[in-house]
Amino acid sequence: MSGWGLPTALDVAGQPFAVRSDFRAVLDALAALNDTALPEQARCLAFLQIFYPDWQHLLDANEALQQAMVFINLGQPVPASLPHKPALVHWDTDVQLIAPAVDKVLGYSCRRCAYLHWWDFVGAFQNIGEGLFASVVNIRSKRLKGQKLDKAEREFARENADLIGSTSNLSAAEEEFFKRLGVT
Repeated sequence: MSGWGLPTALDVAGQPFAVRSDFRAVLDALAALNDTALPEQARCLAFLQIFYPDWQHLLDANEALQQAMVFINLGQPVPASLPHKPALVHWDTDVQLIAPAVDKVLGYSCRRCAYLHWWDFVGAFQNIGEGLFASVVNIRSKRLKGQKLDKAEREFARENADLIGSTSNLSAAEEEFFKRLGVT
């Protein structure tokens, strides 16, 4: 396939398998994979059932999962060991911020369209410019890095605490300490 093509099937154990390539299906599959209420094996199975329409015919679930991760990573191999980083974006709770920002890039509503390939969605997501979502992510990033917010950012964070949410595992006392330092 050329660099201009958008894959809708993956090679798993030498056989082509169709995938649900619409961004909503990929996000649903990722949500299942990250659902800590389920045991790991159940999460992987739920992911495969959502991502592969013919999941019951997969001969190698591990390879199917690996190939799916390459697809999600825009066709690029996923590094073997990635350092854990707290998430700056929460696909499920940030949807009201993400969708309008992606819509602005696309020029149409991603939620209303019948189909939008995952790679196109991610491309639009990666090209989000300035706006509400970018401001929220910037503040989350600064807080995670322990960087001081400027006056406008502190005011925005106070007025939009529900949008910014908690991005750390700090205790209330630790968060209060950092607030006194002017970091949060």
